[in-house]
Amino acid sequence: MNTLIDTALRPLLNLLRRSGLLAENLDYHVIRTAMVIIFFFFGYQKWWAYEAERLVPFISNGPLISWMYPAFGYRGASWFLGASEWTFGTLLFAGFWDKRLGILGALGSTATFIGTVTIIPFMPDGWDPVAGFPAMTGNVPFLMKDVVLLAASIYLLRQDMLRVSKA
Repeated sequence: MNTLIDTALRPLLNLLRRSGLLAENLDYHVIRTAMVIIFFFFGYQKWWAYEAERLVPFISNGPLISWMYPAFGYRGASWFLGASEWTFGTLLFAGFWDKRLGILGALGSTATFIGTVTIIPFMPDGWDPVAGFPAMTGNVPFLMKDVVLLAASIYLLRQDMLRVSKA
């Protein structure tokens, strides 16, 4: 059985090797690039009134971020998030060349997604009343992507810390 699997996989592995998909650090660079893109696009949205309105149920129910409305108001909280996301995206981008800056970006990214993931249990109407947990409804499905983004942030933080410690 193992010989059959090895025989079937060998051409696939050779193809992947030639394509560059098995290149060293490819996953690291792809994840870093994806996070930079996400922070720039999501950060851009925060500058507009429609997004400030859309954020109300998230910020209002976030145990770690609900302080932003009393501190900055609705638009100010949105602008604060946008500026933070652009800052973390810029630091992650700079991490391609300077891993110390990448660490700062990954720390900010990790804090961002801890803040958003902790909203999930507190989001009103987040679980289908008929099907119950784990049938998500409302804003919870949108927030679930942040679990993966938190994992990507931790991955980048670890990778950059390892690279800096070896330098």
